[in-house]
Amino acid sequence: MKLEEVKSALAQLDTIAFQLPNGTLVPNHFHVTEVGKVTKHFIDCGGTVRHEEVVNFQLWNANDYNHRLHPEKLVNIIELSQKTLDIGNLEVEVEYQGQTIEKFSLDFDGTHFLLTTKQTDCLAKDQCGIPTEKPRVKLSELQQTGCAPGSGCC
Repeated sequence: MKLEEVKSALAQLDTIAFQLPNGTLVPNHFHVTEVGKVTKHFIDCGGTVRHEEVVNFQLWNANDYNHRLHPEKLVNIIELSQKTLDIGNLEVEVEYQGQTIEKFSLDFDGTHFLLTTKQTDCLAKDQCGIPTEKPRVKLSELQQTGCAPGSGCC
């Protein structure tokens, strides 16, 4: 989900809710402690230099049960971040504390912001030598080695 889509979704809401991949909601007393631009400059396993930028939201649960982040307040934080950090309409990722700091992609179902799992992937599959799919072989078509159980050859 891109940043402008997040702002549009927030404009439709009275309250903000983030849903984890397992269906539970982030406690409604969460805070957005960071909105930032994250730049990643790296080389993949095929030798290609790459540059990626995303907008990062960090969600944090405080023991502050009396305050709730309202949609218009988050829009103000986003707009200040865009202006101050020169953030364009980038993809949004969300950090949230699980067993460790977990990173999620973001989607919206019309009511909740959905934290969706991210997966690693090879960016140079054409240069790795790893087949895209394992060849399927029927065991009945394999040649017999002539080695039978109990024959002492194995």
